[in-house]
Amino acid sequence: MVNVNLTVNGKPVKAVVEGRTLLVQLLRETLGLTGTHVGCDTSQCGACTVHVNGKSVKSCTMLAAQADGATVLTIEGLAANGKLHPMQQAFHDHHGLQCGFCTPGMVMSALELAQHNASPSETEVREWLEGNLCRCTGYHNIVKSIRAGAAAMKAGA
Repeated sequence: MVNVNLTVNGKPVKAVVEGRTLLVQLLRETLGLTGTHVGCDTSQCGACTVHVNGKSVKSCTMLAAQADGATVLTIEGLAANGKLHPMQQAFHDHHGLQCGFCTPGMVMSALELAQHNASPSETEVREWLEGNLCRCTGYHNIVKSIRAGAAAMKAGA
């Protein structure tokens, strides 16, 4: 068993887990943060994307023990005071979701893109999303959502 101490969505968390426990399992099964989805278990789909120390990470390929001492941000940590984060709001406003299964991973990945590039082109967004799969749509509205979300973040919405 391994002791893990981390900060998740701004709150300190202590857990004792098996050494083989994945970060996604800690988040979903131990902490009850089920917005982080398990889609493929092979790092192909990106549904499990969270931020670890400010970088987007596929949590199905990271051991919980590797996150010891880290700061983790999940989709549940974005909204504040009942108000959606600008990227979440953009996904809502521009219909960037279908069934919603991939959406948390898309949003978390998009946040890192917007932090590096406040005005990404359509091509840049599509290239950034290579590690995130959506089985419902052709990505058109997802790309629109991410570009709008980046613009709103830049404007300080």
